[in-house]
Amino acid sequence: MHRHQNRPTVITWKQFANKGYSAFASLHRQVRIGVLSVATLGVAAAAQAQRQSSPIVTVEEEKIIDEEELAEVTVSGTMAPLTQLQSARIVSVLSRQDIEQAAVQSINDLFKLVTGVDVRQRGGFGIQTDISIDGGTFDQVTLLLNGIDIGNPQTGHLSADFPVSISDIERIEVLEGAASRVYGGQSFGGAINIVTRHDAGRNIELSAQGGSFGTAEGEARFSLTTGKVSNRISGGGGRSDGGTLNSSWRKGQLFYQGDYENDALKLDWQFGFSKKSYGANTFYSANYPDQYERNQRLMTSISAETKGRFHFTPQVFWNRSWDNFELVHNSTFGENFHRTDVFGLKAGGHIDWQLGKTAVSALLRHENILSTNLGCNRQPEGDFYAWNDNRTTVSFSLEHNILLRHWTISAGLMASMTSAIDHHFRFYPGVDVAYRPTSSWKLLFSYNKGFRLPTFTELYYKSPTHEGNRDLKAEHNHSFSLGAEHRWSGAVASVRGFYHRGTQMIDWVMYAPDDIFHTASFDLDNVGVQVQGKMSFPELFGHDTWVRSLSMGYTYIHQTKHDAEGVVKSNMAMEYLRHKAVASLTHRIAKVKSSNHKWLNGICELTWNFRWQERVGSYMSGGELVPYHPYAMLDAKLQWEAPCYQVFVQATNITNHRYYDLGSVPQPGIWVMAGARFRLSL
Repeated sequence: MHRHQNRPTVITWKQFANKGYSAFASLHRQVRIGVLSVATLGVAAAAQAQRQSSPIVTVEEEKIIDEEELAEVTVSGTMAPLTQLQSARIVSVLSRQDIEQAAVQSINDLFKLVTGVDVRQRGGFGIQTDISIDGGTFDQVTLLLNGIDIGNPQTGHLSADFPVSISDIERIEVLEGAASRVYGGQSFGGAINIVTRHDAGRNIELSAQGGSFGTAEGEARFSLTTGKVSNRISGGGGRSDGGTLNSSWRKGQLFYQGDYENDALKLDWQFGFSKKSYGANTFYSANYPDQYERNQRLMTSISAETKGRFHFTPQVFWNRSWDNFELVHNSTFGENFHRTDVFGLKAGGHIDWQLGKTAVSALLRHENILSTNLGCNRQPEGDFYAWNDNRTTVSFSLEHNILLRHWTISAGLMASMTSAIDHHFRFYPGVDVAYRPTSSWKLLFSYNKGFRLPTFTELYYKSPTHEGNRDLKAEHNHSFSLGAEHRWSGAVASVRGFYHRGTQMIDWVMYAPDDIFHTASFDLDNVGVQVQGKMSFPELFGHDTWVRSLSMGYTYIHQTKHDAEGVVKSNMAMEYLRHKAVASLTHRIAKVKSSNHKWLNGICELTWNFRWQERVGSYMSGGELVPYHPYAMLDAKLQWEAPCYQVFVQATNITNHRYYDLGSVPQPGIWVMAGARFRLSL
């Protein structure tokens, strides 16, 4: 069977397919991620539905799926959608299949499987998680839910509070390197987009799991399609005693998503709410082991896409978050309350014409905070929140893509003005180039400039252990990337080198062992190399195999600080992963296909996830600084998947290794969970 390749010729264009399985859907263009790093490319909608009705997929069916994707797949690293072959950016993907097979406890754990992503957690189940890319910080990454920016301007510590669960997710996409001209100013180091499932028909899913440390979770999901309107609602919650001292938690979430589509228009709307409370141990200071925190988040958005030669893609969104932090649990000493609102209005679109693909957009974003601790403006006497601050950003973006038989040149520019600095526009250019000498090889080069405004916490926070700095300036980043990708039947491999030149990089630092943390800025450069690949053995050998898939990746980063000012302890920018290696292996245990007992039909598979990493930096222990030690982590998940149900048992940190990876917070040992999920069609 010959593989179909999409080989564009000069000024030869076509209308891209309008499929429901498009990625980056909330950008309201038909987008599929075609660059494989740690995961498969995802599956076509019809094929996915077939997998859900029957978990047994033949080698021939897998080849058909792969051919369909190569013929239609488009990628998003640009404002206008480009096919996989045309794209000049590398985008990493975790598909639905990879997500279901992974031995993880939470959505945030999934990012650990991506080679270039650094995940630092303050306990099990990702109750509070910091996510960064290419040696940057957690405040330098734009997090999106169906293309809607859900970042928190109070602090990036709260950005990864997702109102969805693992079972809601169709795929996760990671764009590494500065992307301000595509996703706005805060995409300083990259962007991560979570795309939720778009189930059709009438379905109900129920799931439950429980295990170590009194952990229990339950979820329900309902899908209903009536005519041209589809609705999906899910909700769940859980609790745990936690795997370490003062790490118990309670959480819950609710998510609703709907869409409408006709021949001229597509509408999408979503609403999410999450709530959690948890013991914060020594999260922010080793001197206070009894910290506690409560968070709530509400987000809603509506977006549209017109069909035709010009695709108009308006978008409106609102995010609100509440945060209550106790430095000492059940005490008002060091206690803070915050309420943050983010309003956004975005209008844009793209058009195909004889000279290429052109895209434009305009964004108005307003951020406001009310706080008992953060802000520069006094509230009226007697108000619960004593302080407030706000800022408005206006940006305009323009991009043009030139596509030739062997070349793609994508160039763009964003002009941005923010009231937090002045009323002058500043410009952030970018260019991506891809050269395809053959259908299986692609060489890539990118340069993009990004920026990030300080969070309200970095500017104003003051406590017995931390002190902000009102004079902080915006961070800036010049991001260069050079890479190559080779693809053949059943396998893909890539290598990427990057250089990020950062100016005025913000960090929380100590200048002496007995000092408190201060926010300060430095010029920091990150240089690194990344190698990764994946093999699908059934497709590689042309027949069903015991070993299903194998993926591996490694990233090395070196950082240079461009001033001589001594820093005893860094809390963010200078605590980066120098080495990270990941590997994932999935193999079959058993397969049953019976005509007499169809409820027994299914596949039993075992997935192993391995991670080894070495972090630069240190943590406080007994009043002394102790360097982080390298550690290895082994997780496993055994699952039986049948047409209408799935049962599993999984273990994280199988070797029960005790380690530190973020401040003075001890990480939990082995954690075993077991559960089941049932799916019914109504």
